[in-house]
Amino acid sequence: MTKTKMTYLICYDDRRTFTEDVKKRFSDTSRYVVVSFHTKQDFLEHLQKEADNGSCKVAIIGVPDAVEQFETIDGLTVEIKKTDQKTGIILLVPVDKMDELKKTLKFNIDAYIPRNSNSILRIHNTVKKLFSEHNITIYRKKRNFSLYVLFIFLVLAAIVIIVAYFRFPEYF
Repeated sequence: MTKTKMTYLICYDDRRTFTEDVKKRFSDTSRYVVVSFHTKQDFLEHLQKEADNGSCKVAIIGVPDAVEQFETIDGLTVEIKKTDQKTGIILLVPVDKMDELKKTLKFNIDAYIPRNSNSILRIHNTVKKLFSEHNITIYRKKRNFSLYVLFIFLVLAAIVIIVAYFRFPEYF
């Protein structure tokens, strides 16, 4: 029986604005675990605990309206990528601050989502995309291992056939 793969949605919401909507959208507890934090320290500690876990992890960060706090968000994204390189990062950004934030951040962010009425739907689509990419990498590793085993078997079979041909030429 196959094991259900969990997706961990770890929210950093210091203003407590979008967490309830995310929990409502991802209410299936057999597939999603939604955890919300209001302090940066708790958020990073939880990410460090989950770093060893091989499941799909997505960090959703609500960006404040103040331009002065963009540097803190940049430091937070760098810290997330240091902790676990495979963690996806989604930023909820005010619509008018989108370009300024993209210029400020130096790290690769998976999605910049404007904060409006359909931001939860966009978060849902981005999480599905990140989960699919995570599964693709897992199946790619399994496929490559299977191909290596197949090639080793074919090489060993060819060596056995060549040795048998020279050792017992009357059977060929």
